[in-house]
Amino acid sequence: MSIRSYTVALATALVSTAATARAQAPVASAFRDFEATEAKNLVAAAETVPAEKYSYKPTPAQMSFGDIVVHLSQGNDYFCSEIGGTKAPTRTKVTAASSKAELVARLKETFDFCGTSLATLDDSKLSEQLPFFGGRKMSRAGIMTVTTGDWADHYSQSAIYLRLNGLLPPTAKKPE
Repeated sequence: MSIRSYTVALATALVSTAATARAQAPVASAFRDFEATEAKNLVAAAETVPAEKYSYKPTPAQMSFGDIVVHLSQGNDYFCSEIGGTKAPTRTKVTAASSKAELVARLKETFDFCGTSLATLDDSKLSEQLPFFGGRKMSRAGIMTVTTGDWADHYSQSAIYLRLNGLLPPTAKKPE
């Protein structure tokens, strides 16, 4: 058999294995796909906002853009460690007053942690009760749903902040 034939056979086997895994864990697979999309969009939004606008708040009662990035980073470590059943890394503290470079790097680190933590997630333990805020318990599927909503909420919030500053959010830009 030629190298080309071996390559085609290997590629076919890998695609088949991936398709089987997706079919056996459709919820976990969809969640991982959503995490990857939100990571891309939220990091792109953080990179788009100019450094001098990280303190921007539409009203005094709202979070600054820097606060949103800190909140997302903390949430990523918390939610992904709970969902994935892994311990979140110990990180140096960042605040909304940290530099844009530090905040973007932290957001990327936490999404990288999510990707690693969720890599082995499957559908077999969706009903498992996990610790959640306030000492209560929630199913793994419930925490996944809360996390999905949190990422969508904060991307929407980021998109509004961008538009209020005359900038297009990443998902509104034409593909290059």
